[in-house]
Amino acid sequence: MTTAVGTTPQSPPRPPVPARTGRTGARAWATRAPLLPALVFLIAVTQLPFVATLVISLFDWNSLSPDKRAFNGLDNYASVFTDAALRESVLNTVLLTAGVVIATVALGLALALLLDRAFLGRGIVRTLLITPFLIVPVSAALLWKHALYNPEYGLLNGTLSGIGELFGDTDPARPDWIADMPMLAVVAALVWQWTPFMMLILLAGLQSRPAEVVEAARLDGAGAWQTFRYLTLPHLRRYLELGVLLGAVYIVQNFDAVFTITAGGLGTANLPYTIYQTFYQAHEYGLASAAGVVVVIGTIIIATFALRTVSSLFSEEANRA
Repeated sequence: MTTAVGTTPQSPPRPPVPARTGRTGARAWATRAPLLPALVFLIAVTQLPFVATLVISLFDWNSLSPDKRAFNGLDNYASVFTDAALRESVLNTVLLTAGVVIATVALGLALALLLDRAFLGRGIVRTLLITPFLIVPVSAALLWKHALYNPEYGLLNGTLSGIGELFGDTDPARPDWIADMPMLAVVAALVWQWTPFMMLILLAGLQSRPAEVVEAARLDGAGAWQTFRYLTLPHLRRYLELGVLLGAVYIVQNFDAVFTITAGGLGTANLPYTIYQTFYQAHEYGLASAAGVVVVIGTIIIATFALRTVSSLFSEEANRA
């Protein structure tokens, strides 16, 4: 069909888009209906208690004086950041989290590099190294408190006594590990339990390295340190970030080790233990709820970074495939 000069040809009309029928909507609801019970359960178990905690945090509420309950706005949150005991518990939480995460990442990386090599009995060694992570946290804390730290019959003092007897010291010193170094005692127990977690994450990262790139580096004359510094460490960056973020999420909320080993004494009370004391011993429901909300918000912020790191890992693996 010819057109006149200077005129633009008209495109054929587009077919009308069919309207969404009620049958399509019903089908969509039919596919989503099995998920509704799980969604309702999730909201009832997680969101409603958090909303209740948020509401309680706005009240001056002591269970020993229920008649004096009154709305006080954000005063409880101001107390969380200005009260000396709460500030000390926040500092203890930061120190405990940083110490455990740094130590577990370093030890986990060393163990992952060891297990990445082939040797006789590697499967058995891997299983034994994972075992501490499978122990119930309270049981692990009790194990360290009584089997290792006890000044009378603990393994640490027993080892020191044996070494002293070898060198002729019949009455060696028996330090009280928990009383002399309480924070270090809690950190050591948590490091022992969480190092396998870091090891598994970093071992997965090591085993995802392109083998041909490592082999090419070796053929080009790169040594073990150069291969680790310029190939392995950059490849493990995302896995290290993931391990640090997930470890921080878990350690920030840790209650078992502090409660079991030191009962929050000797300057080791972290924020979860302080919340427990405020709620169950001081009966200050409003103040404890405000501190709990602060912990939840901090954990959500850390978890957001962790989820972004996981998402980036999955994207890299998908692009590589």
